[in-house]
Amino acid sequence: MYEVRFHPSAARELETLDARMRRRVERAVDRLAQEPRGGAVKLRGAADLWRLRVGDYRVVYQIRDAILVVLVIGCAIAARPTGEPSIER
Repeated sequence: MYEVRFHPSAARELETLDARMRRRVERAVDRLAQEPRGGAVKLRGAADLWRLRVGDYRVVYQIRDAILVVLVIGCAIAARPTGEPSIER
C-alpha cells in the first residue's frame, strides 16, 4: 500500500474546491493508495507524472515506487475547448 502525500500547493488548491467536489477528489486520491495507476493516464512528455480525472477536474501526481509514495502535485479544473459544455459525472 502506498502513502498519499500532498504537495503544499496541491493541498491549497484542494481547499479552494467546494465541499462536494473536495470530497470527490479526496475519495479518488485515497483510492490511489491501493492502486496508483488504476484509472489514471500517464502524462505525455513527463517521465513520472500521471493524471486522474475527477469530474471536470484533474489531479496530477507522481508515483514514487521505491518508497511507496504517491505525491499529489496539483488539482485544477481541466481546460476545455471554448463552448464545450461541462458534464457532471
